[in-house]
Amino acid sequence: MIGKLTGIIDSYGDDFLILDVQGVGYVVTCSSRTLQKLPRPGETASLAIETQVREDSIRLFGFLGTSERDWFRLLQSVQGVGAKVALAILGIMEPAELVSAIALQDKAAVARTPGIGPKLAARIVSELKDKAPSFGHVDATSMRLADQDEARATPKPVQDAISALVNLGYGRPQAAAAIAASLKELGEEAATSALIRRGLKELAG
Repeated sequence: MIGKLTGIIDSYGDDFLILDVQGVGYVVTCSSRTLQKLPRPGETASLAIETQVREDSIRLFGFLGTSERDWFRLLQSVQGVGAKVALAILGIMEPAELVSAIALQDKAAVARTPGIGPKLAARIVSELKDKAPSFGHVDATSMRLADQDEARATPKPVQDAISALVNLGYGRPQAAAAIAASLKELGEEAATSALIRRGLKELAG
């Protein structure tokens, strides 16, 4: 199995590149985001590789790092997600964004991926919640406020501020994260109006 390749970029295709490693040209399929970050033909690149062996083919998938490759593997553990869908998700979301979306159960963020409907997005965030890497860097307050049952135990100004942002069209996970950030800045005693104003600034930023 091939786990890593370093070589000269020979050329690019729509969803792949040819990497020249000591005279051998490897066809490596990548996400659109990975392809955009790689250097021009003629320059050196190093890619983490996932090798998939099928009865009729051997395919190489390339990633900027092992974290992205780990997510490629993890996403495919969800029913209905194959290599193509996993690459599409990684094309619009970095690993850190995926961690946040799954921790906050933000299916709308995953559903931004072309070809992924609400049902599949909901299945992804649900099934990966217990399998995903540590959510240690995801704000605990954001996670608590994103959960409607737990949010009911928070002060009413906080609940009202989240509801106001949701009524403005923001998803609950985004609204919860914005109000959590507002609470850090303004304190637990902040009024609803102040939390909303600060939350909107967070969302605009």
